[in-house]
Amino acid sequence: MKKRRSEEESSECRCRITRRRFLSSVGMGAMAVATSGSLSTESHSAMSATEASSDSMGTLLPLTLNVNKRLHHLLVEPRWSLLHILREHLGLTGTKVGCERGECGACTVLIDDVPRYACMTLGLEAQGRKVTTVEGLMIGEKLGPVQEAFLEQDAFQCGYCTPGQIMAVEGLLRRNPSPSMEGIRLAVSGNLCRCGAYTHIFEAAKRASQLRQRGG
Repeated sequence: MKKRRSEEESSECRCRITRRRFLSSVGMGAMAVATSGSLSTESHSAMSATEASSDSMGTLLPLTLNVNKRLHHLLVEPRWSLLHILREHLGLTGTKVGCERGECGACTVLIDDVPRYACMTLGLEAQGRKVTTVEGLMIGEKLGPVQEAFLEQDAFQCGYCTPGQIMAVEGLLRRNPSPSMEGIRLAVSGNLCRCGAYTHIFEAAKRASQLRQRGG
């Protein structure tokens, strides 16, 4: 009698456990389906956002640039920097790629006669402005006064930073034809020379001031 009762209890216990497990597994399965559906929706939304972003990045807008006194009509992406457009689309490679985050000054150009980092300027920002690159300082096939002064004073070694240094000095002399040494130092302080030719650069700026005043 006891043995039969024990067997019945054991059987009942197994049935209860089985039902619990069954209900538990069904509940977990339902949660998994719901979650996967939610994740699928989120994933789809994320993909849609990425596609929309990609589409907007690929949108081309009309841009007219006045570079070195010549008008250029272009189609550009809103995210393109002036540096990218000058080098890759206009072939003006005198403007150098350096840090691309506004620290070294290798990409310095003049915008309305004011030195600016081309890597930190969107191409669309230059719409309707006057852009001057180092190529624009040439007088035909002859070097401009600042370029000539840099050559005379040996104001470069590797030469990579030289176009940016020249444009910084050019911007200074357009603003102040007779700068002090302190003014020169301040004007080129945003341009790094890894070769350390700063003394020659300062002398070149002084010499350029003389040449410009003499009409050279």
